[in-house]
Amino acid sequence: MLPRTSRVVVQEGPRRLVLRELPLPPIADDSAIVRIEACGICGSDVEQYTGTIPVPLPVVPGHEPLGVIAAIGDRAAKRWGVDVGDRVAVEAPIPCSRCRRCLAGRYHLCRGRGTMFAHGYVRLDHPPGLWGGYADFMYLDPCSIVHRIRSDIPASLAVMFNPLGAGFRWAVEIPHTGPGDVVLILGPGQRGLASVVAARAAGADTIIVTGLARDAAKLALARELGADHVIDVEHEDAARRVHELTNGHGADVVVEVSSYATEPVAAALRYVATSGRIVLAGVKGFKPVPDFVSDFAVVKEVTIHGAFGVTARAYGAAIRLIESGRVPLARMHTHDFALADAERAIQTLAGEIPGERAIHICLVPEARAD
Repeated sequence: MLPRTSRVVVQEGPRRLVLRELPLPPIADDSAIVRIEACGICGSDVEQYTGTIPVPLPVVPGHEPLGVIAAIGDRAAKRWGVDVGDRVAVEAPIPCSRCRRCLAGRYHLCRGRGTMFAHGYVRLDHPPGLWGGYADFMYLDPCSIVHRIRSDIPASLAVMFNPLGAGFRWAVEIPHTGPGDVVLILGPGQRGLASVVAARAAGADTIIVTGLARDAAKLALARELGADHVIDVEHEDAARRVHELTNGHGADVVVEVSSYATEPVAAALRYVATSGRIVLAGVKGFKPVPDFVSDFAVVKEVTIHGAFGVTARAYGAAIRLIESGRVPLARMHTHDFALADAERAIQTLAGEIPGERAIHICLVPEARAD
């Protein structure tokens, strides 16, 4: 028996979150309700919280939800291949399935239902309001996309389907990474570490990760997860080290996943090999990039890809890897927070809480604050 209401965290403005109760809606034949087990938090949540990303407010945040089907219509059960009691990973986009992007297979870029019609980004006043994963329960629209995932995996590990899916798309799918490639990953956060895991799974020959001095623990973890070399850019000449480690060839694939800093974008053109591929996935707050020398892209015939979102194929690869248990992904997870502590969770990931070192964080609704 479902409760009548669900606790939700509502973002009312920049840096303003409140805990509220919303009624659970009745479900139709083609929709469902999922009981949230965990919701991952990433850099996009931080940018949404601070107002860097212009999100329509008020809103229930949370675009990385993992949960158990609590109620479902017959048509939805048949379409998704799941039923009550099944655990699902929910993709953020809620595509229209009719626009040109959807029909071309680029549903993660769908704008057919609005610029930000996705779990964690739909306004609270759009019925039924339960669109985000910062909640006890979340509504699944007929156009939501879910992936079944085993229920015996700890929720804090299973919810890594999202960052790991991003790693597979950004470091493998977009640049077509394969055996023999040298992959350079700029930034050792959760997306950078996930890119290490994905590139190693794809058979990359050499993986190099850069970071700052304060990232020493993350760089050490990058080695545990499959990186061959790490570079502290504050104490080493990164360009010289990349030249040495690649025998002057440069990196076949450069994946830029650092947040806010623009320097790595310009540096990527120096690190990349002739005819190499650069993937830009780190959001910079729409700042211009100084010292971006486009002639490097010209004379090297470099391909530069933007990366926004994840695909079903990449999520599938991530879930299979999580379920295989081959990689110690639990080493990436550092914090669980109760729903009432969502603000502290975001601030912890942002590095605003003294003494806390976070990599992967999730909200666990059943956890209770002390």
